[in-house]
Amino acid sequence: MSLANTNYQIQKKITIVVAVMFVIKLMAWYLTSSVAILTDALEYTINVISSIIGLYSLSLSAKPKDYNHPYGHGKAEFLSSSIEGILMIISSFLIIYEAINNLQHPHTISKLDYGIYLVGFTALLNYFLGHFSIREGKKTNSLPLVATGKHLQSDTYATLAIITGLVLIYFTHYSWIDSVVALVFALIIIVSGYKILRSSIAGIMDEADDELLRKLVEVLENNRNENWIDLHNLRIIKYGGTLHLDCHLTVPWYFNVNEAHKEIDALSCIVKKEFGESVELFVHTDGCLDFSCKICSKEDCNVRNFNFEKTIHWTVENISTDSKHQVDLQGN
Repeated sequence: MSLANTNYQIQKKITIVVAVMFVIKLMAWYLTSSVAILTDALEYTINVISSIIGLYSLSLSAKPKDYNHPYGHGKAEFLSSSIEGILMIISSFLIIYEAINNLQHPHTISKLDYGIYLVGFTALLNYFLGHFSIREGKKTNSLPLVATGKHLQSDTYATLAIITGLVLIYFTHYSWIDSVVALVFALIIIVSGYKILRSSIAGIMDEADDELLRKLVEVLENNRNENWIDLHNLRIIKYGGTLHLDCHLTVPWYFNVNEAHKEIDALSCIVKKEFGESVELFVHTDGCLDFSCKICSKEDCNVRNFNFEKTIHWTVENISTDSKHQVDLQGN
């Protein structure tokens, strides 16, 4: 089964569980008439909608490449996550409205003990479901699964705040606490929604992923061989669960096509061993130039024009430049 299909099956299971929890939250609100629980249930409608949208986007991203989409359909995942972030922010403003309205026109809260038990159960289930979604999303580089998991876990923390407020109301009978908890809940959702939206826009705009780049550069630096004289113009683009990696690899100029391709295969094996088979590499080979001798540690080179001076260690900064590395006049 492909990664895209695996992600789809995972999201399908999450959607079913989310729908069940939504019903439980509605039951808790019906029993208590608590505005905090109502806002929790209102926010959870976004979870249900987002899960359905995420399910659709993963089914779309699972489609193979075609003439109109030569890089696949993976970008649909970013659109799904951005919609989720927008819906989260909208729902928080609705929650703020309901909380302020309840402060102005308070109403009676009943059967809080049942509400606490039901909401507490959903909080526990939410946390483990969110952890599962994030873990599986990171394994397959699926932004919707990670976004769903973070959303579910943020719900957990917010729900814990709601439970705390309900317990205080139960013992103090101060109904205004209900609205205050709802307002705090809304702020947490706004922050979470913004983070998800920001991450989605970054993916749509092909923004550099510094964490991923650092990890990749570390792997390449630790596994470099003497035939890899230089590596530059490295770029990574995410298309859903697929990573497209472009770079220029400098090899000895006298290598024939087969020898150069052998080095590309070695580079590809190292990257795929670390990041999985979902990586597509587009490697352009360059022949070394005279100035490359000073950073080349190849010992059996018979055409060397200059002595080796130093190894230039690859970093995120210098491996992303679009020119070959060399020792400058100051020896740097």
